[in-house]
Amino acid sequence: MERALKGLAKKLEGELFLDETLRKLYATDASAYQEMPLAVAMPKSKQDLLTLIEFANANDTSLIPRTAGTSLAGQVVGSGIVVDVSKNFSKVLEVNQKENWVSVQPGVIRDDLNRHLKPYGLFFGPETSTANRAMIGGMVGNNSCGSNSVVYGSTRDHLLEVTGYLSDGSEVTFGSLTANEFEAKLKLDTLEGEVYRNVKDLLSAEETRAEIEREFPKPSIARRNTGYAVDLLAINQPFNESGELFNFCKLIAGSEGTLMFITEIKVATIPVPPKDKALVCIHCEDVNESLIANLVALKYEPHACELIDHYILECTKENIEQQKNRFFVQGDPGAILVVELAAANEEALDNQVLDLIAELKKEKLGYHYPVLKGGDVGKVWTLRKAGLGLLANIPGDAKAQPVIEDTAVDVNDLPAYIREFNETLKKYDMSCVHYAHAGSGELHLRPILNLKTEEGHKMFRVVAEEISKLVKKYKGSLSGEHGDGRLRGEFIKEQIGENNYQLLKDLKKAWDPKGIFNPGKITDAPPMDTALRYTADQPDDEIKTYFNWDKNKGVLRSAELCNGSGDCRKSAGSGGTMCPSFMATRNEKDTTRARANILRDILTHSDKANKFDSEEIKEVLDLCLSCKGCKSECPSNVDMARLKAEFQQNYYDANGMPLKSRMMGEFASSMKIASKVPALYNFIFGNKFTGNIGKAIMGVHSDRSMPPVSTRTLSSWYEQKKSKLLSRNAEKKVYFFCDEFTNYLDGEIGIKAVKLLDKLGYKVIIPEHKESGRALISKGMVKKAKIIADKNVELLADIVSNEIPLVGIEPSTILTIRDEYPDLVNDRWREKAKALAEASLTIEEFLTREFRRGNIKKEKFSREHKDIKVHGHCHQKALSSVLTLKDTLSIPENYKVEMIQSGCCGMAGSFGYEKEHYDVSMKVGELVLFPTVRKSRPDTVIAAPGTSCRHQIKDGTGKIAKHPVEVLWDALV
Repeated sequence: MERALKGLAKKLEGELFLDETLRKLYATDASAYQEMPLAVAMPKSKQDLLTLIEFANANDTSLIPRTAGTSLAGQVVGSGIVVDVSKNFSKVLEVNQKENWVSVQPGVIRDDLNRHLKPYGLFFGPETSTANRAMIGGMVGNNSCGSNSVVYGSTRDHLLEVTGYLSDGSEVTFGSLTANEFEAKLKLDTLEGEVYRNVKDLLSAEETRAEIEREFPKPSIARRNTGYAVDLLAINQPFNESGELFNFCKLIAGSEGTLMFITEIKVATIPVPPKDKALVCIHCEDVNESLIANLVALKYEPHACELIDHYILECTKENIEQQKNRFFVQGDPGAILVVELAAANEEALDNQVLDLIAELKKEKLGYHYPVLKGGDVGKVWTLRKAGLGLLANIPGDAKAQPVIEDTAVDVNDLPAYIREFNETLKKYDMSCVHYAHAGSGELHLRPILNLKTEEGHKMFRVVAEEISKLVKKYKGSLSGEHGDGRLRGEFIKEQIGENNYQLLKDLKKAWDPKGIFNPGKITDAPPMDTALRYTADQPDDEIKTYFNWDKNKGVLRSAELCNGSGDCRKSAGSGGTMCPSFMATRNEKDTTRARANILRDILTHSDKANKFDSEEIKEVLDLCLSCKGCKSECPSNVDMARLKAEFQQNYYDANGMPLKSRMMGEFASSMKIASKVPALYNFIFGNKFTGNIGKAIMGVHSDRSMPPVSTRTLSSWYEQKKSKLLSRNAEKKVYFFCDEFTNYLDGEIGIKAVKLLDKLGYKVIIPEHKESGRALISKGMVKKAKIIADKNVELLADIVSNEIPLVGIEPSTILTIRDEYPDLVNDRWREKAKALAEASLTIEEFLTREFRRGNIKKEKFSREHKDIKVHGHCHQKALSSVLTLKDTLSIPENYKVEMIQSGCCGMAGSFGYEKEHYDVSMKVGELVLFPTVRKSRPDTVIAAPGTSCRHQIKDGTGKIAKHPVEVLWDALV
């Protein structure tokens, strides 16, 4: 087979990966399963897909279509060739505004599609919680729904046509057919003709249709994805004269890539929804009360009714990003039902809201009813959508597992069903997480299980078996929107009966005689408790580390926080920072998920004494920019920047450290020498000949400019001038952190910062301290950084306080003290490091705080009008808030401040200097930041607090960005 695969690789225009690393990264999705694929293909053309189909037929293997890989039932996990179309099949092909439809390739992201449709006044309705990375192909495969399905239904309801290849390589288009067109298809002497003849043979008998109606889930359940949707075909023409026109799209939606390989998808669009929306967030004592409130809310034709239970609300308390989004929560409710109402105008909307709350109070349902509008609506939905990832934050190995999380029943049956569901779990002393789509009769229900134990494995099956029987009792659907895959396929026979299950098998056989399309999903699924990601005999070795990982019970569990939900696969258009390298390359290998997966795999299975001694980990972590975006934006808070630093130090322990990495890490020491002879250093790097030699020695790309060394350092200036500062005797004091980047590269900015604080009435004290250690950490020199952190805590912790804080102007350094020091220092300094962290502020945080306290007056600043566009530093976005940037720069009353909706600038410390990373660095800059800066008017001030960011803007656009303190200094009157 290896020889055949190598031959296949030569025939493809795209890529075929046979190496173990890539195969490991595609062995999982967002489910509990893991199975090593034969290979990973990234086709570039339709011809590539034909070549792959031909190969699968000739070599007795299979193809597993994959888009974002966020499947929760193991749909894209298998032993065949994973075919990833997410990168190269991502075009919007046609928008027909007159007829309200759009045609796309399967790799188009749902939210990106709606951004594309917005200028046309159109909208694609179904919205999964993964909508910022879920792709239309995957949504068709799973028949995805989402929070607004009470209004927009499922993907199936919008699917008009699909084009693609059948298992023999023949190209087909399926759409609505009249009776005559259907009869014409029956006469085709092709596989297409065979599938039409097959469905007619299967469904023509009245008793067959009657058994389907009797055994399949209730038609009143909008979310039903049990098996193939033959129940929908059976009620339409030609089997029911009064039914809709026959359309195989009903069957293709929810078929999980088992029947054909889709290349084009045509979906119906609708007008953009009403702008006037409001959320009524009904606080309830428990889940049962919220489900009764749900029946009341449905009378008001809401756009969504979504449940958030107390388990998820607890998780939001510890999540950096979601802490900001729980502002509406009062007390500790057992559950919150979020009801979205929409209307043509605000008056009608307000009346709806008042009527709903009045009825709830009359029925004594709920105890608090905050009403949210405008920008707050998005915050609440962001919190709700983070539910799946947040569940991974439950400490320890017992997690909320995806085993029976997708059951759906008639919404009127939901309260009784959930009561009986919880009684079933109670028999086994188990608890469960409840969240999501109450309005559609589907709650995502996740029991807490430890799949690293034999008992956990046993209960994984027991729970599935018990709940399958319960769902059948209510004539519900075992899968509402997540699909059957290999998780629920085993139970389809029980759900729909032996005869109907055989009908599904016959249908699959007709479409795919050799079983080349995603076998083992829906029909002939393997046992649901095989090929699980975690094994009962999994080793739990203690791994020596430099950082303290106790919060997550070890470094391995810190990597295991990633549950595969793929939030790191969002596009730049979705906003946020995570994950910049993936946004640039669109390669799965460059996601935070891939990095966590490779760490988890190697740290679990390596038999080396130093488990970090791995070329595989090194390869997959290479393009991590250490931006810290994942620490806040990943719902599971996977801190890949810290994991990378931990890996690098351990890897260097085993293999030694390259000179160029050491030179970058020892930035402070090098710059200290350079600052003695700044003219010489600047001359060397200021001309092309000697500059290129110097860059080559340091491993810097020849097109990258080098920042000049300051002709005077901040520290030397301060020693000369501190006795002459205006506010040297002031009562208001602030400790100023003279970081290594400001001191040696941005000395003049540092001087302006001190002078600004001085003029604002603060006694500025630069205390004795060492460098921050930021460069050392970013290059994996954690042992040296640890020594510096210990010393800085010793020098600073006893003098700094919340009232007299430590303030820095380079975000990456002051936030290193806040974020890294508490888990980096030796145990004796840990508590003091935590106290120091709490009293360490960016200068924007400090100035905003002081302005709000009335200690800084607007009258100190110019009233001149200026337009300012601001790019925030990644670490500020993750660990602080860019709102303080906007607030600080808005102190001058006529300054109009706009935040650039950019993620990472792409420089990321030394990353963008390195010749092997330069191209990716510039691609990251081109995503949002560079185009926005270039389009700005010449008189617009570009501001950026990060020294790397300002340098990247200069190299990428030719424009000079200012530090916010420079902008304020210039504004002083």
